[in-house]
Amino acid sequence: MEVTRLSKKGKVIIPKALRIARNWEAGQELIAIDVGDGILLKPKNPLPETTLSQVTECLKTGEKSKNLDELEDEICRGSMEQCDDRSRSK
Repeated sequence: MEVTRLSKKGKVIIPKALRIARNWEAGQELIAIDVGDGILLKPKNPLPETTLSQVTECLKTGEKSKNLDELEDEICRGSMEQCDDRSRSK
């Protein structure tokens, strides 16, 4: 836990370790959100806004889309393979 102080002008210094962990540099714009018993600081616009079609476009693999049953089968198969791999390594 890091401790800091509020100045007479309402300024707070964010401890260096926290700034480094968040990759926040001088000039970083932050949003202050009242969360009842404290204040949450979040970067303003940390990621550029995108549309759903932009997101799904990067997911295209050229393969036929799978339905829910096919996805569940693959998850089950993958889980069983991981269990087999773990039991062999013991």
